[in-house]
Amino acid sequence: MKNLTKLIVKNRKFSNYLMATASVLLLGFSSINHVEAAQTLHKTIKVQNQEIFYREAGEEHKKTIVLLHGFPTSSHMYRDLIPKLSETYHVIAPDYPGFGNSSMPALSDFEYSFDNLAKITDAFLAKVGAEEYTMYVMDYGAPIGFRIAAAHPERVQGLIIQNGNAYDEGLRDFWDPIKAYWKDKTPENAKVLKDNLLTIGATEWQYTNGTRNKETISPDNWIVDQAKLDRPGNKEIQLELFYSYGTNPALYPEWQDYFREHQPPTLLMWGKGDYIFPEEGAHPYKRDLKNLDFNILDTGHFALEEDGDVIANHILKFMTKNN
Repeated sequence: MKNLTKLIVKNRKFSNYLMATASVLLLGFSSINHVEAAQTLHKTIKVQNQEIFYREAGEEHKKTIVLLHGFPTSSHMYRDLIPKLSETYHVIAPDYPGFGNSSMPALSDFEYSFDNLAKITDAFLAKVGAEEYTMYVMDYGAPIGFRIAAAHPERVQGLIIQNGNAYDEGLRDFWDPIKAYWKDKTPENAKVLKDNLLTIGATEWQYTNGTRNKETISPDNWIVDQAKLDRPGNKEIQLELFYSYGTNPALYPEWQDYFREHQPPTLLMWGKGDYIFPEEGAHPYKRDLKNLDFNILDTGHFALEEDGDVIANHILKFMTKNN
């Protein structure tokens, strides 16, 4: 009888051990799946004969967030934001032609205009199967994204606007030499822009000006961006886009009509220290958007670098509320 009792106890202990081991293994497998779901993938796809590089993370069946970058950077600006969003959402961040790791065709082979960048970005979204999405627009991403949104309002489930302009009030002193180039596309006016906006000093300034603490901003940002700007022919591409930016103000009324008519839920996050797109450009959105979560941050142009966690938390709350 004693031997039988010992055997039962021993079997129970073994059974408990097996159950505990199974639990640990299941937890481990769960963690592995979680890591894989949130891991950022780096992909390239051909769109209109151009190689478009993009970062993608999260599960495809979940709500999609599209991240559209600014100048002079690329999807690299979203490298830290993507993992924070992709645990809950499907995230896609492309590089435009001439930027980041996408193709950089010569000026003679590709139309570097905001109209064309919007067309190829729209075609990219269609090719990767993004039928509905919330769109994060910043700097150059705003005129590209707003063109797409105005053309396909049924696809846009919401807007996240971060230092991206759609109002005349947002084009202040910084834009004076660029406006001069719009009026008179001369080599002299081009040289002013090239010497003042396309240098390593200017690129560093974009990241650090208006921030609370410059020491929190990694120099990797301007080193990576400047390496792309310094590629043979790229500065000429950027000058062409400076000139093309002059087509955007004429479309502001159309984009404002889109805001008023379709009322996309909108989260606005604006670095108030931004000299390029100052705070004056943020407030007019209140005139046209009723469902607007309006936030002014104490940082600069590339607000994600200093307030990435703050912005990510706002996005997650915004997405939960509106989806």
